[in-house]
Amino acid sequence: MRITLTKISASLLLALTVDSAQAALYAVDPSPPTASNGFFAAWYQDTHGRALDLCLSKAESRRAPGTFMCNLLPNPGVFDPTQPVSWGTNFPDEAFWFAADTSITDAAAGIDLGYVSAVEAAFGSGLPAENDQVSFARIRIRVDVPAAGTYTVTHPYGVEVFTVDTPGIKAINLTRDIGIGSAGDFTGALKGDVGPFLRSKNGPYQEPDPQAGTLDTFIGDPNILEEVTGSPFGTNFVRIEGPNGIRAETKLFAVTGKLSSVPLPTPLLVERTTYSRGGDQGTTQQDIFVLAPPPLGTASFDATPMRGTELGAWYGQSSQVGTGSVSITADNSQVIAGSTPTTKTSPLVDLVTISRAEYSLATSTLTVEAASSDTSAQQGLSIDGIIGPFIDGRLQQQVLPIPPAHVTVISANGGSDTEEVHILP
Repeated sequence: MRITLTKISASLLLALTVDSAQAALYAVDPSPPTASNGFFAAWYQDTHGRALDLCLSKAESRRAPGTFMCNLLPNPGVFDPTQPVSWGTNFPDEAFWFAADTSITDAAAGIDLGYVSAVEAAFGSGLPAENDQVSFARIRIRVDVPAAGTYTVTHPYGVEVFTVDTPGIKAINLTRDIGIGSAGDFTGALKGDVGPFLRSKNGPYQEPDPQAGTLDTFIGDPNILEEVTGSPFGTNFVRIEGPNGIRAETKLFAVTGKLSSVPLPTPLLVERTTYSRGGDQGTTQQDIFVLAPPPLGTASFDATPMRGTELGAWYGQSSQVGTGSVSITADNSQVIAGSTPTTKTSPLVDLVTISRAEYSLATSTLTVEAASSDTSAQQGLSIDGIIGPFIDGRLQQQVLPIPPAHVTVISANGGSDTEEVHILP
């Protein structure tokens, strides 16, 4: 059997939606872990501002009586979910900050698919033990397929392409866990493929926890299947497409997640803060791109409102003159109770664009053409490691003994652009 997996990144998902946002988590609790959480991090926060506690609540579902709102998985001799959760005496060997699972069974097409996305707590040795706590972000796709060929699975956190030579049970079998590192370090899961958290369109739900005596809030009910929202690409479904016209899809997920009551700052990621000045029209403008929680949150720079999408991408423009820097503020308090505004200062730089980067093997000559969005900065362009100056936006210089693989043009006003060099005979 041969399975070839290709991960298609967010850039290709632009074919699905013009607006794209980073698939990632934003922050993890930096406080020292305590016994109440099994010495795991108390919470993870996503880029939409929602923070989820490690889900250990004993709250029960009113939609599916007799079941828990957290995925408390029994393990005989290790953990009994009918008893109080207690570190050292009755603690699960697996627990979750977040999970969204679904399946597709299409007998006519010969497809049986299972899908898991999760941010999970576990132990390096498998069973609860001191100083052995680990966390990870998981994507798991397992599929029985009826025929050899290429299969594409689109899911809330990406697109996977599989080439299957031998069909059958679990012919597609992917588990990608990101974040498992040294025990007690919970930052690795921030770089995983999960985030922002999917959440039920029907939630949130509030249920009492009889053990803690609290009223807990959950982003979904893992005991029922519901439509969700929150995909960073707008793909709030799982779809498989394959040879001979195979196509099956579901929009229903079982979602787990307990909202944290800890007040946290609004997430804010600065993508680009550039300016232009001069040009044919003699105009000036500033262009600001950030990622922040989607409306009803707000984002602004230097008191100028920005426009946002439901995926959390924001853009703003101003005709103000000046290089300097901008002050950007995001506020999600209308959506997340207790959320506080976040303000970041980012330098304004010119936008550098390389239009030509070529190297002639015959003459050992490198030719680079580039321009700055600031007409006054054109003579301030340079290439890292190459002495020759740009004249009228063009640099031509012998480079020996071999061509560079790529060049980076740097502006004195802070902008830069990198391009691969095209090699000529």
